[in-house]
Amino acid sequence: MESIKKNEVILSINHLVKDFPLGQSVKDNVMRAVNDVSFELRKGEALAIVGESGSGKSTGARILTRIYQETAGEIIFKGQPLAEYIKENGELEYARQVQMIFQDPFGSLNPVHSIYHHIARPLLIHKRADKAHIPKLVFELLEMVGLSPAKETAEKYPHELSGGQRQRVAIARAIAVDPEVILADEPISMLDVSVRLGILNLMSDLKDKHGISFMYITHDIATARYFAEKTAVMYVGHMVEWGDSDSVTQNPEHPYSQLLLSAVPEVGRAGKRELLAKKGDIPLWKPSSVGCPFAPRCLKATEQCRLSFPEARKVGTNHFARCHHINR
Repeated sequence: MESIKKNEVILSINHLVKDFPLGQSVKDNVMRAVNDVSFELRKGEALAIVGESGSGKSTGARILTRIYQETAGEIIFKGQPLAEYIKENGELEYARQVQMIFQDPFGSLNPVHSIYHHIARPLLIHKRADKAHIPKLVFELLEMVGLSPAKETAEKYPHELSGGQRQRVAIARAIAVDPEVILADEPISMLDVSVRLGILNLMSDLKDKHGISFMYITHDIATARYFAEKTAVMYVGHMVEWGDSDSVTQNPEHPYSQLLLSAVPEVGRAGKRELLAKKGDIPLWKPSSVGCPFAPRCLKATEQCRLSFPEARKVGTNHFARCHHINR
């Protein structure tokens, strides 16, 4: 198959659904964690998936890494249905091309192994080099992610590094096998504010200079605009708004997107802010559930919102939202 060129679609998700059983007593007693989600990821670009805990962001990433099996829907990778691609190329090759960076830099590294081991192991598993050349590659990768002096860093163990340094090791491990796609699951949420920007800039360099595509999962819509070309806002497993990051963050149309942006801290703004939604818990969504999932918390909700899920409406150039109250 021909290589994917910059800005061409490398990964396409169509009508993805994922259900989890809530118990074994009732056959249809399931929770729908992801419901009818569709998006595209292009070569050398980043798509931010934004939402609070329980919105289905990480579930989608785990489906793409084959940790979970989708309930329904279609995944297209490099122009082929994913099952066909894996059948032709093998699971190991797909795993090489789609890597993941986890949220917890403390739990994603094995404390009994050196940093050298963490970077060398994927190089050996995926046969990226013979043993004689592994040390040189390990040091180059550590230098690439800003961990200098590389030889001294390689000899250390995870507990000897800061949280930001550990996350840089996790990034080096991910890029060691020359992936096409990196799924970054809240990669900066557990880091000190002072080092978050450095990690985002590092991922941005990998995206721009090496053509790696990123699916950036976050609850922070402000960083989504900073890092990603496209943004999709999720709530209770549903995509409620998506499009170009600048448009989604500067002109949000869905009430939930507006709520997320209102929560972003601003320098010079003090005092109590007006809450743009009713207080309430995230609903448990099931296959039989109807209406807009945000309706119980939405200040604009009507009976129509409670009975039917709105169709996607184009609200700008490359900008779509699902809300009954958006002007046609």
